[in-house]
Amino acid sequence: MSEPIRLTQYSHGAGCGCKIAPGVLHTMLSCMSNDITYPSLIVGNDTKDDAAVVDLGDGTGIVSTTDFFMPIVDDPYTFGQIAASNAISDIYAMGGTPLMAIAILGWPVDKLAPEVAGAVLEGGRSVCAEAGIPLAGGHSIDSPEPIFGLAVTGRVTLSHLKANASASIGDVLFLTKPLGVGMVTTAEKKGLVSEAHIASAIASMTSLNKVGEKLSKLSGVNAMTDITGFGLMGHLLEMCQGSGTAAHIDFEEIPTLDRVALMDYHKQGCVPGGARRNFDSYGHHLNIPEGFTRDLLCDPQTSGGLLVSVDKSSVHDVTEILREFNVPINIIGHMMAHKEGDAIIALK
Repeated sequence: MSEPIRLTQYSHGAGCGCKIAPGVLHTMLSCMSNDITYPSLIVGNDTKDDAAVVDLGDGTGIVSTTDFFMPIVDDPYTFGQIAASNAISDIYAMGGTPLMAIAILGWPVDKLAPEVAGAVLEGGRSVCAEAGIPLAGGHSIDSPEPIFGLAVTGRVTLSHLKANASASIGDVLFLTKPLGVGMVTTAEKKGLVSEAHIASAIASMTSLNKVGEKLSKLSGVNAMTDITGFGLMGHLLEMCQGSGTAAHIDFEEIPTLDRVALMDYHKQGCVPGGARRNFDSYGHHLNIPEGFTRDLLCDPQTSGGLLVSVDKSSVHDVTEILREFNVPINIIGHMMAHKEGDAIIALK
């Protein structure tokens, strides 16, 4: 009998933990010329948002995004599901409706059978079907490590568009999925994970952020982004910097996978390299204690939850929508004015 496929053994990274560190990415993007402007491009890369948006001139816009990475779990079908959920999430985070997806596949054809790649693609197709869109084509290459993801096109009513840079002082912060995915999947790669914990992580990663589309219709939802490879702190920092605000976070209110188990995995060294790279890139903007707290808050999430910045007047309405979608209700902090010289993000 042949040994079961363990996709994570064929890659040096895992999921959104593969992302290039924020500081390095900033250097790369700073090399690009900005001497050409496009009036119809209303969201580009200047605010580090989740997707690009082009104004169609009729009150709507096209939303375009792409996301792909190396295996974060061993099962091919599940890997496809997670990668697709993660890519489609960017459309929901902008308040948009996904329309179609195109697959991106890199495959080590000399190491892994084409049928394994087929299972990955089928996992991705199943999530596209759940989102109500076709997986309409794609592009594949022979690569040293397996890579899968999607380019996704969506549409948004511009009055409902939610950028990550429009939070306001006094806003309440909601987080819709637990943290800890990076630590749990690192434990899996090391052969230390409990089956129950990896199952919880997979359930979170394969859950679509559809609620974002309905939340966007509330005028009191000021800003929204999804939490992926830069961790909660990295994506909240982008929100703060884009809107000229700061944030206070209540660590005890942050949802996590089994926190006791995460602390145990942390003691065993199950910290993704991406968590440390994240902190090295933006840690000078934070006032948080080192150790487990810091590593969890900087933990790269794959297909993470939505971070939603909400005017106090709309907290009840947001709560009702989250309850309607069976999404946990977690208020983790608030936005505040930033004082020069203070950390942009601090714990209460």
